[in-house]
Amino acid sequence: MKKNCVRMIMCAIMLFTMASAKAQNLVTELKAKVIPMSLEITDRKTTNLIFPYGIKSVDRGSKEILVQKAKGVENILQVKAGSDTLKETNLTVVCADGTLYSFIVRFRDNPSLLNLSLGKVVAQTPWALFSANENNDAKIYDLAAQLTAKKQRIKNIKNNQDQITLGCYGIYVRDDVFYFQLFLGNNSNINYTIDQLRFSIRDQKKSKRTASQEIPVEPLHISGNATMINATSDQAIVVAIPKFTIPDKKVFVVQLMEKDGGRNLSIRVTNKQLIYAVKLN
Repeated sequence: MKKNCVRMIMCAIMLFTMASAKAQNLVTELKAKVIPMSLEITDRKTTNLIFPYGIKSVDRGSKEILVQKAKGVENILQVKAGSDTLKETNLTVVCADGTLYSFIVRFRDNPSLLNLSLGKVVAQTPWALFSANENNDAKIYDLAAQLTAKKQRIKNIKNNQDQITLGCYGIYVRDDVFYFQLFLGNNSNINYTIDQLRFSIRDQKKSKRTASQEIPVEPLHISGNATMINATSDQAIVVAIPKFTIPDKKVFVVQLMEKDGGRNLSIRVTNKQLIYAVKLN
C-alpha cells in the first residue's frame, strides 16, 4: 500500500515538474519574440518604416514622436522627432496580419538608417486577434497570390482583340470575398501598358431610350503584374472583390484599357456564372 502511495506521489511530482518546465519554456519563448527593436530618429529628417502589410494601429510612448502614414499607402509609417529634447521612449505598431512590432525610440542628431524595411522575418507570430467578421488583409493577399498559379477552370469568358487577350479563368469565394483569376495575353510585338483595370456592374443590354447605369466596384487587392503585358507573353492576375450579387438583367464587367493606345477589351460575367464560384476551404 505504501509503495503505491509513493509511486503516485513520485508521478505527481514528475508531472508537476514537466508542466513547470513547459510553462517556463513558453514564457521564455514569448519573451524572446517580443524583444523591441532599436529605432533612432531626428527632428530634421524623416524615418520611413516599411511594413509587409497595412498598418492597423500605432501607439506612441511620447507625444514628442511624430508619426503619419505615407500619403496614399497603408504600409509605410513616417516617423520624426518633435524636438531634439526627445527622451528615450517606445513605439508600437500592429499590422493587418496581426503581427506586433515594438521599438525603443531614441533621439540621434544624424541617424545612420532612414529607411527600414520590416519583412515577415521580424515578427512571425500574429499577436493581434481581430474581430471574426473582419477580413485579414494578409489572408486576402496570400490567398490571391496562391490563386495566380491555379489551372484554368472556365473557358467561355474570354475576349481577343488586336492580338490582346483578356479572360476569366476561375471564380472563387471565401469569407465573403470573390477572387477572379484573370488571364492577360499579348501575342503582338508591342508591349501593352495597362492604363486601367475597371470593374463594374452594368445593364446586360443597353436600351436606346434609357441611359445605361453603371455601378463601379472597387477591388480589395490585385495580385500579380497589373501594369504591363510584355510583348509575346501572358500572365495571370487575381483580383479580390467584396462579395456581391448581380441584379436581374445586369452583368459584372471587367475592362482592360491601354495607356495611350486603343487596344481596349472587356469581358462579362453573368449572375449564373458567379453563383457557381468555387468555395475555398
